[in-house]
Amino acid sequence: MAPMTFPAFDISPVPVPGPDAVAPEPFRGIYGMPMFVTVPTADFAASIDFWSRALGFIDLFSVPGQVTHLRRWAFQDVLLVPGERPAEAAPLTVSFSCVLDELDTIAAACETAVPGCTSGPRLMPWGSSELEVCTPENLRVVMTAARPYDPDSPAAANLRAMGIEAP
Repeated sequence: MAPMTFPAFDISPVPVPGPDAVAPEPFRGIYGMPMFVTVPTADFAASIDFWSRALGFIDLFSVPGQVTHLRRWAFQDVLLVPGERPAEAAPLTVSFSCVLDELDTIAAACETAVPGCTSGPRLMPWGSSELEVCTPENLRVVMTAARPYDPDSPAAANLRAMGIEAP
């Protein structure tokens, strides 16, 4: 099998991992959304407050009682719509990129808003640190931050063993 390569794209807002990586500001432009998450909520105000203060999203626009369009970075879109909170969180998760320096701040903000709603961050074998958050809507959100690539690390060896040559 030929090694996998990674072409350069200039469309991602995600910064190159590293100790000096800086998170982009929330993106306020309008675009055709290539992907978004629709989240039912019984309490728009509480949901908007949590997603904004704890997870760093902005209220891009709202139609009261019908829809709130939340956004963090470009291509990180969430639509809050009327609905009931499920009794249990589904096994499905939705992941949003962040930078390493944000994980502790996000975890603290989430725990202040809803004590006990986070687990992690955990170091993952594919080169990221991940914080899992259970939102007030009972959605499992994973905030994932890439760690700097170390070609001598076990994670890099694991990628090479799978035929993936990292940049």
